[in-house]
This record gives sequence, C-alpha cells and structure tokens, in this order.
Amino acid sequence: MATERLEIAVEGMTCNGCAAHVQRALEGLAGVHSVVVPDWREGRATVVADADLPDEALVGAVTGAGYKARIASREPVVEKAEPVRPGETEVDLLIIGAGSAGFAAAIRAAELGYSALMVERGTIGGTCVNIGCVPSKTLLRTAEAYHRAFHFPFAGVRPQGADLDWQAVVGEKDELVTRLRWEKYEKVLEAYPSLSLVRGEARLTDDGGVEVDGRTYRPARVLIATGAHPYVPPFPGVGEVGVLTSTEALSLPERPESLIVLGGRYVALELAQMFARFGTRVILLQRSDRILPDHEPEIAEALTDFLRQEGVEIYTGVRILRLRQEGAEKVVEARIEGGEHTFPATHILVATGRRANTDGLGLETARVETDERGFVRVDSTMRTTNPRVYAAGDVTGPPMLVYLAAAEGKRAAENALLGRADPLDRRGVPAVLFTDPQVATVGLTEAEARARGIEVRTSVLPLEHVPRALAARDTRGLIKLVAEAGTDRLLGAHVLAAEAGEVIQTATMALRAGMTVQDLADTLFPYLTQVEGLKLAALGFDKDVGQLSCCAG
Repeated sequence: MATERLEIAVEGMTCNGCAAHVQRALEGLAGVHSVVVPDWREGRATVVADADLPDEALVGAVTGAGYKARIASREPVVEKAEPVRPGETEVDLLIIGAGSAGFAAAIRAAELGYSALMVERGTIGGTCVNIGCVPSKTLLRTAEAYHRAFHFPFAGVRPQGADLDWQAVVGEKDELVTRLRWEKYEKVLEAYPSLSLVRGEARLTDDGGVEVDGRTYRPARVLIATGAHPYVPPFPGVGEVGVLTSTEALSLPERPESLIVLGGRYVALELAQMFARFGTRVILLQRSDRILPDHEPEIAEALTDFLRQEGVEIYTGVRILRLRQEGAEKVVEARIEGGEHTFPATHILVATGRRANTDGLGLETARVETDERGFVRVDSTMRTTNPRVYAAGDVTGPPMLVYLAAAEGKRAAENALLGRADPLDRRGVPAVLFTDPQVATVGLTEAEARARGIEVRTSVLPLEHVPRALAARDTRGLIKLVAEAGTDRLLGAHVLAAEAGEVIQTATMALRAGMTVQDLADTLFPYLTQVEGLKLAALGFDKDVGQLSCCAG
C-alpha cells in the first residue's frame, strides 16, 4: 500500500496535553502509520498514512477530539532512508556549504564515527561570522558607545563625525571577524580528522553523485547548507543606480553622509539606527503600515518613537515608484498616502529580505524541490523530496537564525546517517532584534493566537514599573505577555528593553515548561534585574503593578 505524508493545520490546542490528545486521536485511525505533533504552539500535526485514507477521516478525528483541522498538504512518502554504514562509500556525508549548519552537521557526523566532506565556494564560516551577526553586532555596539559618549538623544541632533575614526571602527570589526572565523571554523577542522574541506562549485547529479569542479563524489548522503543572500527587488531604475545590501553596508570605506533604507524589519532597523548614531542622516521607507509588521503593535509603535527621537526619519505605507541618479545623489521616488514624494541621499540600502543560495546546484536534476524564492522544501526531519538529500539552515527559509541553523544541521546529520526520522523540536524559538532598546520575542503574538482560534488575554507593562529600568535611568520600552484565556497558560512573551535579549531566555524556558501566568508570578526573581519585569508583567494580568511595593508579589 502506498503511503503519503500529510501536514494537518490544527486550531484550538493550548497545552502539551492538547497536543497529546490530537496525536492519540489520529493514531487511533486505521491506516495511520505515524503521527508527530511537534508542539501545540505550532498548530500542526505531521501524519504518515495510507494513500487511500480520505481527508475527511483525518479531519474528523481531530474534530472529534474537540479541535478544528484542515489538510494543509499531502504528498507521497519517499522510501525510508536506511542507516549509513561508515566507510561503505567514498564519503558518508557530503555537505554543500561551510557555515553554521554545515559545521554543526560535520561535527555531529564525526562524533557519530562518520566521515564528512564540506564543499565551500566562498568564505568559510557562512553568513553569521563573515557578513551577518558578528560584524553587524560589533558595529552596533560601537555605535551605541559613540552615541552615549556624546549624549545626543534628541531628534535632529546628531554627532558630526569629526571625532569618529571610521577606518579604525571598520578595521576593528574586520579583525574580530578574522579571529572568530579562524577560532570557530578553520581551526575546528584540525580537531576532527574525519572532516575535510574542498573549495569549489558543487552540483548534484541525477545518479546520486555530487560534482565539484569536474570531480564526482559518491556520498552516502548529501546535506545542502548553502545559506541565503540579500534580495534586491526589481524596482524601476535599480539597475542604473548602485544600491547597497547589508553585505556592502558593513564594509563601506567611508561613513555615508546620508542614507535611504528600504525596509522595516531586523536588518533595516539595526543598520538604520547604527548609521544614524554614527552621524549619517537616515531616511527609512517601509512598505507596511508600520515597522516590524509581524511583531506586537505596541512594540513597533514605541520603537518607531525612539528611533525618531534619535533623528531617524521613518515613513510607512510606502510604495516605491522608481530609483534614479541625480548628480552625486541617488533619488527614491515613492507614493505615500496617495501623494508622490522624492527622497535624495548619497547612498541607498536595500534590506527587503533574502533569497536562497540554490542557483546552479542541480536541485531539479536531483529531484529536490524548492519554493518560488529558491528555498529548499524540507519536512520536520530536515529531509528534502529526495530521500538521500537533506537541507538545513537559511537555505530552508525563515526564521533565519544562526542557532536554529546549527540545531537543524545537527539533527539533519543524525537523521541522514542513522536512518532516523526524528523531528526537530522547535518549541519556543526566541529571536532578538539588536536595536537600542532591543526587541526580543518568543512564542505567539496576540494576533497569531487569535488567528489560531485561541481566546487570549494580555498584560502590557511599561518599563517605568521595572525597578532595574528606573535605576538604570532608561525606562524606554515595555513587556507584553500573551496567555490563553481560561487556563492562563503562557503563549508568548515580547520585550522592548535595553536588555531584552537577556530577558527572553527565561520566557523561552517558561513556554517550554508549559508554565501559566500564576507560575511565573509565583517564581522568585532577583531584585533590580531586568528579567524581574516578567514577574511584574505576570502580576499585571490581575493587579495594578503601580500599587505594589518593591519586590511585592
């Protein structure tokens, strides 16, 4: 009997018990071979069942358990991967890409006793260490120190740059990148004799091989970990006007006098604030009606105000009409609220998303499917539509987080080499936006929870009620908690604060543990810490926090 893999969207789950209930209901159907409900917050179930089992039976089982369901996808199951026997082929695991996902997979392969060969056409280390996390956060920290040293917190008042040695700033960033690339990637290869690296362009062949610059390897399994790159939309005139992506922006030889940033999410906001603090006039144009459209609106609105106070000019609801060169300046013509506007600047930075690095890999020949943006389609076990090929990291699409990429690479290696089909546990993946104040989030937003049919209640705590913020003389921000009405189980935590990235991990563990608002309120937090704000926000569901004494529960 042929089998199929189905993704079922499930609404109404509010706890791990709900997930178990859904799983048992589906497992009770004749013709169902396996069921995986990764986590109730994900609102889905992955089912392997006989191909002739009708959709109605599966939906009915979930509905009978008290939840809403619909079939999101249904596709034939490829044959199960058998465990690899070390040394039976030229190489046990061939990894295309030597970034975070690739290295995590290679190290795990070595730990399991297998050989791994990484193929890299560019710079070892991938996006994070070379052109992403490390250089951007280094420059952000320098910009913050420079900004605070000169005390320019008000709109329209910016440092003039005369005291800024831009070449020294960029040079220190480059030195750190070089050192970390050596310590965390190049040097690591020496510690694992079963790992090797070759330079070149890799391409999958239709007979299961991988061709690298004329030589064909015969690996037992293949992992695609080629990452992604900044995407520049085809705006009219973009080909005639030189624009920057984040890659070029982090290595400019001189500080821009003025900069137009197209975009309003992570990269756009971090770099907009960074350059503004270094003395550049920054204009940010965002297509959506607010920045951070996927975040809580309270956080987006507050961060908008803070950035404007530092001189960043922010426009939302923008439609780009064209780009053009006018003398020494670049010009963006846009429509905002029905009117046409012209914005000139010396530089334009495009930060409107990323696309997968999959061109030229021969994926179609190898029967590896991708979506319209080139991202490789994988199931919850990191396996592609070709049972011998796995994929991990940014090449599989959002969320593009270096720590998630490493976890995916490790799990992909285990499943590929050991013949397993273990899904990656994605419960509570935190994310941090390194503006100042930072934005940190985990779990569902209020809008996401309501879209899943979950009734919620929320608590919004301004930082003026957090003693740590008062002592630090920095009450910019807020904490918003989202809980399921009735059970009070915590669904999401969203923080805008100077130390939000340090706060969010506690919220992540609370979500993973299935804690309620009362559990959080009953937990002891040390006084004069920013994370104490989580407890105060939990108390804020039912109390006026302004009427509590210090440390009061």
